[in-house]
Amino acid sequence: MEENKKLMRSRSDRMLAGVCAGIANYFGLDITLVRVAYVLLSLFSAAFPGILVYIILLIIMPEEPNRYFRTND
Repeated sequence: MEENKKLMRSRSDRMLAGVCAGIANYFGLDITLVRVAYVLLSLFSAAFPGILVYIILLIIMPEEPNRYFRTND
């Protein structure tokens, strides 16, 4: 059976906001590979506005829940 995966920003493996780490975790890829690919794609592609896409993903992707602190809502 397939696990119910959600695309979320990482709390533990973040460099800036955890967007690339969240993408890597969702697809089961190496985090460093995703970061390097994102930077290279942003630098060498005029059609890919990397900073704008990163900001949009930062706003859209929810942050993964904190494992160590839980509230009773």
